[in-house]
Amino acid sequence: MGNDDAIRCDACPVLCYIKPGRTGSCDRYANHDGKLVRLDPHVLLDQAVSRGESVVPFLEHSQDWNGNLVDQAGTFVTAIGAGTTYPDYKPAPFIISSSINAVDMVTVVTEGIFSYCGVKVKIDTDRYLGPETNTVRAQGEAVGHVTTSEYGSQMLSLGGVRHLTGGSRQEGTVTCQTLLDLCNGKPAELQIDDGASIVVQSGQPPIVDGVREERMRVGCGSAAIGMFAKQWFGKVDEVVVVDDHITGVLSQHQAGKLLGVPETGIRLKGRRSTPGRYFQVAEPGIAWGGTNLEDPRSILKRFDPKAAWPGLHLLMVSTTGEHSAYYELDDKLDLVEKELPRALQESVARIRENCEPALSTVLFMGGAGGSLRAGVTENPVRLTHSVKDALTRITCGGAPAYVWPGGGITFMVDVSRMPANAFGYVPTPAIVAPIEFTLKLADYATLGGHMDHVRPLASITGEDRQRRVAHPENPWPLQPAKGTRGAE
Repeated sequence: MGNDDAIRCDACPVLCYIKPGRTGSCDRYANHDGKLVRLDPHVLLDQAVSRGESVVPFLEHSQDWNGNLVDQAGTFVTAIGAGTTYPDYKPAPFIISSSINAVDMVTVVTEGIFSYCGVKVKIDTDRYLGPETNTVRAQGEAVGHVTTSEYGSQMLSLGGVRHLTGGSRQEGTVTCQTLLDLCNGKPAELQIDDGASIVVQSGQPPIVDGVREERMRVGCGSAAIGMFAKQWFGKVDEVVVVDDHITGVLSQHQAGKLLGVPETGIRLKGRRSTPGRYFQVAEPGIAWGGTNLEDPRSILKRFDPKAAWPGLHLLMVSTTGEHSAYYELDDKLDLVEKELPRALQESVARIRENCEPALSTVLFMGGAGGSLRAGVTENPVRLTHSVKDALTRITCGGAPAYVWPGGGITFMVDVSRMPANAFGYVPTPAIVAPIEFTLKLADYATLGGHMDHVRPLASITGEDRQRRVAHPENPWPLQPAKGTRGAE
């Protein structure tokens, strides 16, 4: 066959010419006997799950299915595999009506092409990953940066239009692939400038410099003092909880004061914040409590001989219980390391017990632009208003999305709550993400929707390349919105 047999794909701005038996550059569309076909199946959510069946979110049905859609209330048409609105003036690929509890509903689905998008990655670890704002790289290319750390977690901001299209072609390609891997639940290897090498994967423990994290901290050093002071009282004279943020000291902390813990003469390096709470006792790192400490005694000054006494018992522990050490003061008031007593072993184990498993969390974040909204209505701003007024619910592959306040439609979704391989890409480069808008049919007409393209749910019965998946954990997307601003 010659080039005359190639067909042009109009699913994205690249406009590939595809020869028979070949796919486009996105691997999502192909030329099948002279017809442009979508390779991925169109995903439908099925609310019904057999009783007694062991399921996980979006478990594909194992029993035979005859292709019939039997329950309007229990079937939701997602945008996964639906196609796009490019070249932007045409209506969304599927505008499906259904009757739910005697309420006429409509769901508008499309696969949006997002250049203005990225992921926020939450990494549960006390270990230091790198300086804030430093560049994050994949395959040597800049794909994002370190952002503000949060309680017990380090945060990365990856992607965005500057990395996708504002740099070199290689930077954009690598950024797009990194986002695609993370959004589809695959691992991504990242290097932080002047920081750690990490492997992150949605729902999996992060790997920092080759070490798999087990748990996130129970709290800062001060919080740990407050939580466990009663369990230490009477079993040890002094406790120091080492933390990169706030290191806590039992005898000086208000919790110790209220319990009647006597002064011990302990003195710490660093900057005293309030009684029993110290900042900057050490540099950030991947050792004790997210610091660079290999020997925690290095943060201690000489004990005050006016208050300390020989035989004083000291426990030093990290905020995860991963590190612990027990010391006693000798006749010269020098610290001598001893075996950790059983009673204190139990308290360290209690700290570990209260530390949640360390995971990596990936949130896709995108802005629904005017062209995408034009696939829903001829007057796109009305869709924005309808979303803000909670008349229209946004989901991504059926998963709930958080819509940011303010102008436009900027949303976030936890990719772990979406069906597998829900995301694609186009080589512009940009990420292709499913998005669904669900509202009452009357409200859709009011906002100027493409009413002549609305079709019943039954009309897609028996179409080829459909896949039904279960939906046991997320709120059901066809539940009508309450119609008041902010209500869900």
